[in-house]
Amino acid sequence: LTNAAKHSGANEVTVHLHDTGEQLTSEISDNGTGGADAGTGTGLLGLADRVSAIDGDLTLTSPPGGPTTLRVILPLHDPHGVRS
Repeated sequence: LTNAAKHSGANEVTVHLHDTGEQLTSEISDNGTGGADAGTGTGLLGLADRVSAIDGDLTLTSPPGGPTTLRVILPLHDPHGVRS
């Protein structure tokens, strides 16, 4: 949401969350200018690293001219078998 507010030029952001019991899907879309790149800067790259560390999946669709959609799928189980 911070990236959308700072960089996208969007005037609308939509957030959808879906819990299947096995995984949580978060989809954030904006109507901004697009062109976001998860491989540059530290914000999206850091998010991708954290999602990957817990066996999640991050996809970014952001063609020039927009819109941008960030989708994160997180497992709702401990992928490493660690008990708390």
